Amino acid sequence: MKTLNKFILKSYLGPMVMTFFTVTFILMLNFLWLYIDELVGKGLPAIVIAEFILYATSTLIPMGLPLATLLAAIMTMGNMGESNELLALKASGLSLPRIIKPIFIVAIIVSITSFFIINNYVPYSYTKMNLLRHDILRQRQHIEFKDGVFFDGIPNLAVRVETQDPVTRLLNNVLIYDIRNANSPNTIIADSGYISLSHNKEFLQVVLFDGHTYEGNRTYAWYNAPTLRLHKFDRQEILVELDGFNFERSDEPVNSQGSMSLNINELDTNIDSLNIVVKDKLKSFSDGVMKRYLFSRDTTVISMTDSIRELKHKILTRDNIMFDTLSIKDKSEVLNGASSMLNNIKYFAASEHNNIRTSTITLYSSLIDYHKKLSLPISIIIFFLIGAPLGAIIRKGGFGAPIIISILFFIIYYIITLTGEKLVRDGAWSAIQGVWLSSFILAPIALFLTYKSTTDSSLLDTGSYIRRFSKIKSAIKTKLNNLLKK
Repeated sequence: MKTLNKFILKSYLGPMVMTFFTVTFILMLNFLWLYIDELVGKGLPAIVIAEFILYATSTLIPMGLPLATLLAAIMTMGNMGESNELLALKASGLSLPRIIKPIFIVAIIVSITSFFIINNYVPYSYTKMNLLRHDILRQRQHIEFKDGVFFDGIPNLAVRVETQDPVTRLLNNVLIYDIRNANSPNTIIADSGYISLSHNKEFLQVVLFDGHTYEGNRTYAWYNAPTLRLHKFDRQEILVELDGFNFERSDEPVNSQGSMSLNINELDTNIDSLNIVVKDKLKSFSDGVMKRYLFSRDTTVISMTDSIRELKHKILTRDNIMFDTLSIKDKSEVLNGASSMLNNIKYFAASEHNNIRTSTITLYSSLIDYHKKLSLPISIIIFFLIGAPLGAIIRKGGFGAPIIISILFFIIYYIITLTGEKLVRDGAWSAIQGVWLSSFILAPIALFLTYKSTTDSSLLDTGSYIRRFSKIKSAIKTKLNNLLKK
């Protein structure tokens, strides 16, 4: 039995590792396609790009593990069925559950490990990736001048060029306002010149031709007797020290990283806090509308202070006086007051709605991530129980049929998961219903396939269906002939 277990494990672990890295690589390529503009052409060190890709790839593990488990199970059992190894094992008296027992234990280990990965490593990688992305986006990479428009991307320096040669990058009619020294502001006018970043991006290299420099001198009495010096030059070189063009790492974490950067304990605490916040905001909104507007004078419904009652008294109808008996002036005053109150309610409701919606969306996102950490290990087991029996039934190995079937099941799983999460975010479903929906749907399919493969059912045998159809066709034909004879 030990030899058999080693053989089955060897047949499974190879495809499992290979498919996991293949699936993760494909998902990583899709991720890079979305963020390629933020990485390419910015002069980033190779180690920074590699680090960003590593963190990004780590966040894709929860999506890659179920698909890799499914594909590896189908390939392993399909290869054994195609080479008649599965048939030989069954002929020796071994049942399918006994055959897949070693790799099922591996699937359980992978499932348990996946929880610790998604609970600890993925939040860490997500935080690091966002921090690194924030540093990359913060880095200014190039200087671009537009004709006739001031460029103010450098602190205390404004540059305007009339035209720029697209080939030689020569700037014509250059105007520079230099206020780096507040006591000695300079205005430079040049016929032409070049402005570029140094190789290490620490300095701005300015080379100007045929121009004038107007240098101001501000003293304690500059507003009474300002001085201005004029310098004429044929060629002038200026070196301006820059900040923010080199890649610099942040020490502090980026704010508002979201629920994906939290582990399950932190999410639990966050959910409790958000529930309290949402309830407080709903109560504040309800009390605000009731006390400040609808029942501001009705002490039998809500007791109000004298100051608020005094304030609202002006915009409500007078006590014990019918509206029809009022004068035109009083009616106008009452209607204007009612209209003003309705507008106030409208604006107050709109403002409170935005506040409540923001907190509610954050709460729903935290609930989704909380249950996703719990549902991932279960989904890995379900995908294994789909893949292994299905591979034993179809008896096809390689990358043909297994990949098609795996992708089909994964697409179904992905669509159901996205649909459930959307319903949770919209508040239509609870987090348990939305996040666990895919597991509720796929689990019966896994049990059905396990049962069919254990009983050696010809589920995907086209010949079996043809024979059954032929029998049904013959029976119908016989009945029709009998009816015609009568």
